[in-house]
Amino acid sequence: MALSTTQPDTTRKRARPNRRTGWPSVALALIRTGPALMLVAVIVAASVLSPVFFTTRNLGNVLSQTAVIAVLAIAQLLVIVTRGIDLSVGSNLALCAVAGALVFNSVESGPLVIAVMLATGAAVGFVNGAVLVWGRLPHPFIMTLAMLSIARGLALWLSGGQPISGMPQAVQQIGGGSIGWLPYSAFLVTGLALVTLVLTRAIVWGRWIFAVGGNPEGARRAAIPVKRVVISVYVLSGLAAGVGGVINAGRLNGGSPTFGELAELDAIAAVVIGGASFHGGRGHVGNALVGALMIGVIRNAMNLLNVNAFLQPIVIGAVIVLAVEIDVLRERLEDRLRIIQAAHS
Repeated sequence: MALSTTQPDTTRKRARPNRRTGWPSVALALIRTGPALMLVAVIVAASVLSPVFFTTRNLGNVLSQTAVIAVLAIAQLLVIVTRGIDLSVGSNLALCAVAGALVFNSVESGPLVIAVMLATGAAVGFVNGAVLVWGRLPHPFIMTLAMLSIARGLALWLSGGQPISGMPQAVQQIGGGSIGWLPYSAFLVTGLALVTLVLTRAIVWGRWIFAVGGNPEGARRAAIPVKRVVISVYVLSGLAAGVGGVINAGRLNGGSPTFGELAELDAIAAVVIGGASFHGGRGHVGNALVGALMIGVIRNAMNLLNVNAFLQPIVIGAVIVLAVEIDVLRERLEDRLRIIQAAHS
């Protein structure tokens, strides 16, 4: 009788994939899209509370009113990524608008007025960066806080403390013109955001600013020109104040020393809401725009709901505190999820 010669199964059993392995990546993605999700929630709430909110006319108003904050937030993001802060952008904006109005009263040239406003903003930004770097100040808070007062004082002195009416047609179109319900300023903001995205993601300078913010000492050892990088972001912040001045002056057809009051806080709040860290080395242009839109939507919704004007700054202040707290929690969650992700990989 033949013996059975059944061969043992030597094939290895394939390990079943752990379905839970990818959940940290999903959770990280949700955390990173958190600002956009919060914006959607705010828009939905505003639409439910006010039927006027989601009309094209009102959406155009939101985009127009948010344009200045968005421009300042884009540049403020670059500063914060390098562990800095620019408290002077609001006062710088006012100085740029006043300078442009004074030039227009003497020479009715649109290109010249715009060039003067942009140059004024960039010059103030250069002074901020140069004194910070070469003066070896301990923190940019000191220099930009001083410039906040200096620029506002110059705007008051040059204007005699009074608004100066009149702006070229080109400036009025940029600040107040529109195609249908879409304001020109929204296209300007989109263009600046795309340029900034290219600068931060596609060229060496963009990698440098993240390196300087993430590890300044390591950046120096890697032969990155830290001083020039820091000065450059403050120049760009000042240039953004000049662009904001053009938009504001165009909307209101003039320059005033009171323009941009507390605009620096709105810009900083927008950047923080967008997930950038005061510790530097982290931030995204798209999220900064989301933060600016959120502030604009909240303000617009409060106006539509007839919220007391004296209460509105309280609400915005509470949003800033909440945003910072969320940023702290988000950073802790990201650190824990990265540890879990590394353990599962």
